[in-house]
Parts: sequence; C-alpha cells; structure tokens
Amino acid sequence: MNLPKIPLAEFIEWFESWLENNLAPLFKFIKIVVGETVNGLETALNWFPALVLILLFTVLAWYIGKWRMALFTLIGLLIIENLGLWSQTMQTLALVLTSAFISVLIGVPVGILCARKNGIQKIVTPVLDFMQTMPAFVYLLPAVTFFSLGVVPGVISSIIFAIPPTIRLTNLGIRQVPEELVEAADAFGSTPAQKLFKLQLPIALPTIMAGINQTIMLSLSMVVIASMIGAQGVGAYVYRAVTQGNTGIGFEAGLAIVILAIILDRLTQQVIRRSKTT
Repeated sequence: MNLPKIPLAEFIEWFESWLENNLAPLFKFIKIVVGETVNGLETALNWFPALVLILLFTVLAWYIGKWRMALFTLIGLLIIENLGLWSQTMQTLALVLTSAFISVLIGVPVGILCARKNGIQKIVTPVLDFMQTMPAFVYLLPAVTFFSLGVVPGVISSIIFAIPPTIRLTNLGIRQVPEELVEAADAFGSTPAQKLFKLQLPIALPTIMAGINQTIMLSLSMVVIASMIGAQGVGAYVYRAVTQGNTGIGFEAGLAIVILAIILDRLTQQVIRRSKTT
C-alpha cells in the first residue's frame, strides 16, 4: 500500500503566492534599499580612475597586512585592469560588500540573542543547518519571485546563503567568554549593555571576525552563482563563458574572482590576527 504523497510542493507554492500578495510593499521597499546601496557603492568605486583605486587598495593592504600582501594586491589588481575586467570586478565587489554588510548587520544581533537565550539558540540552530545544507541554486527561485531579475535577488540570495557563519560564530564567541570574567562584571554592578559592549564583544571579536570572513567568502561565491538571474559583474562573464563554451574568457574571469577572493580573505585574516593581539 502506497502512502499518499505529502503536498509539500503545493504548500510551498501557496505560501510563496501568499507572501507575494500580502507583503508586496515590504519587498518593494527592500528592493529599493538594496538596489540603491549596490548602485551607490558601484558608482563610488567606479568614480575613481582604476590606477588611483589600485594604489588606495595597495596602501590599505600595506597598512592592514604586510608588504607581501600589498605587493600581491598591487600585482593582482593590475592584472584585472589589464584583462579589461576592472569595471566588472568593481560591480562584483559592490555586490559582495552589500550582501556581507547586510549579513553582518543581521547576523551579529541574532548571534548575540542566541548567546543570551538558550531557547532562541535551539530555534535558530536547525534553521541555520537548513540554510547551510540547502543547495545554493534553490535560493534563486524565491528571490526571483519576490524581486524579479537583476541585482537585488542576487544580493538577497547571497545574504541567505552567507549569513549562518556570522550567527554561529558570534554565538560561539560570546559563549566562550570566561565565566569568571562575566561574574566579576556582575559583581561590579555592570549593566547587561556594559557587560556586552565592554567585555563580551571585545573578547569575542576574533571569533566574530572569523565568521565575518566566512560570510564574505560565501557572499563572493553566491554572487557568481547569482549571475544566472541577472546579477552583473565578473560572474556574468563566467556564466556566459560556460554557456558559450569559451574556456579562455571563463579562465580570465575566474582568475579575476580568485584574485579578489584572496585579497578579501587575507585582509580580513589580518584584521582577525590584530584583534587577537590587542
């Protein structure tokens, strides 16, 4: 005897339609805010001549890291400019920065709540497990439904895909603060806000920064996938090369993404090391 199939697909489609019909103003507001943020960052990055911005990034890499990081940043960005992918790389950087910023803006407070309330952690943890194991391509479908094609659904899907590490490691970092320090703060009459901002967050900062580093990397990988639904940048070149079977262009675009990923990863890693020593 065959059991009747659970109408899961029908329920998901009904729920999607309900959200689209009842929360249309909210989705429109989110689309405007996210779209304007990406456009503003992209305009700001492309306002500078490429060589000027390359020098600025090199100086930043030298200040945060060491001369080797500055040298790699200089050579890597010059290669991207030479390949004619500078504008597309700045588009990708704007998408990554927007999705990573919103992920951190949401993820850190949620991680703090999880650390303070065990009940919230028990609810959030399975949701994070679901978000991290669901295939990335699945996130493109509701994003397109609610925000149509373009940059915004790419950013939204990137946020959903990239936010779990920030939440998890913020929660972990605060929970790893030594209990005797928390008790000492309580003994001196610290308020919950003082205890959080003057004790727990500073001590947990290296762990939180590790989560932010993972979020940035996941945002970059998802932004490339999001080129399938209209997100611009280097990912669009990769997608076009795959569909047209153009290995050379695909390799050039992939190299630009690798260079950008290494720069972002090494810079955030240096920030983590600095936070551990202070």
